Formats: sequence, C-alpha cells, structure tokens
Amino acid sequence: MTEPADDLAHRIAQRTLAKRGDNYANEVRLLLDAAVAVMKRSGTASRARVADIVAESGLSNDAFYRHFRSKDALVAAILEDGTARLCAYVAHQMSKETTPEGQVRRWVEGVMSQGVDDVGAATRAVLWNTGSLGENREAGPPSPSGPLAGLLRAPFAELGSADPEFDATLAAHATIGVLVDHLWRRVSPARRDIDRITAFCLRAAASEG
Repeated sequence: MTEPADDLAHRIAQRTLAKRGDNYANEVRLLLDAAVAVMKRSGTASRARVADIVAESGLSNDAFYRHFRSKDALVAAILEDGTARLCAYVAHQMSKETTPEGQVRRWVEGVMSQGVDDVGAATRAVLWNTGSLGENREAGPPSPSGPLAGLLRAPFAELGSADPEFDATLAAHATIGVLVDHLWRRVSPARRDIDRITAFCLRAAASEG
C-alpha cells in the first residue's frame, strides 16, 4: 500500500526542518563560542564588534542576524548560556555532598570558581561587553542570581531557614557581588574568601523569620 501524498510531503518537510534546525543550532554555538573568544582576547581594552565575531566564527553577517538582532542580544544569550553551564556544574558538585553544610560550601566554591585564571578572564570580558545591554531592559542585564539561588533552597530549608527562597536569593546576590568585585580587581578568590562566604551563607540559612 502506497503512502498518501500528503503524509509523504509532511514527512519529507519534517526531515528538512530537522536538518535545518541542526544547522541553525550549530551556527548559534559557533557564534556564542566565537564571541567569547573575541571578548576574552580583547579583555577590557575594547568591546567586541559584530564584524570581529562573525570573522572569528567563519560564518556570515546573514547567519549572525538570522539568530540575533544585535550584539546586545548575543551578549544576553552568552550570559544565559553561561548561567546554564554554571548551574549544571554547581549542581553536580553539590551532588557529591550528603550534608546541607557540605552542599552550601560546594555551591560557594562553584560560584567563586568563575573568578579564577582563564575562566575569570573570560567572565570579566563578557561582563565588560554588557555595555548598553541594561539600557534596553527594564530589569537590567540578565543575572545568574535567580537560577543559582534555586540550587540553595533545598539545603537552606534543611538547615532550618524560615524562608528558604528569600534567604537563598540574598545569599546568591551577596556571593555574586563578591565575585564581581574580585573580577574587577583581578584578584582570584582565596581559601579565606570561600570560608567567609560559606559562613555567611550558613548564617543566612539559620536566620529566624
């Protein structure tokens, strides 16, 4: 029995769309990685240009604007991508601990690792390139605080926090603030910094409502 013409057309169209989707996903990844490479190379001396990013990616201007309406849109995507990667890494590190105290420490270590060596240089460069990003967003540039705070809610609740969501958000904002300070001062977080931030987070979790 032959396949109905409409079903055949739909199947072929879906296969074509799937291939195109894979190609587009590859283009986006090339642009994201190229942008980070250009930004890291330029540091805080100059902001990356779309032309530089396109050249680094080996793609075309058409490919860039197929996915991003502006460089600000690309930077926002880099921040979102970086946050997702960081959250996955921190969650994996936390999963190695069986106590809430240990999980909180792993969380602090994971977040502050963004200020060390090459990772710190790349993070600082991306932040430098946020530029006017906040001018076009009522809430300012996208922040990793929310997703990272989500990882602290369960251990904070286990530690007795009366309001785990609020306390985790407070701890996340404070920790990221310290991280940013280290990035701009070009100082890698030391062990004593990790200890003090961990102690602060544990006190925040133990606060009474």
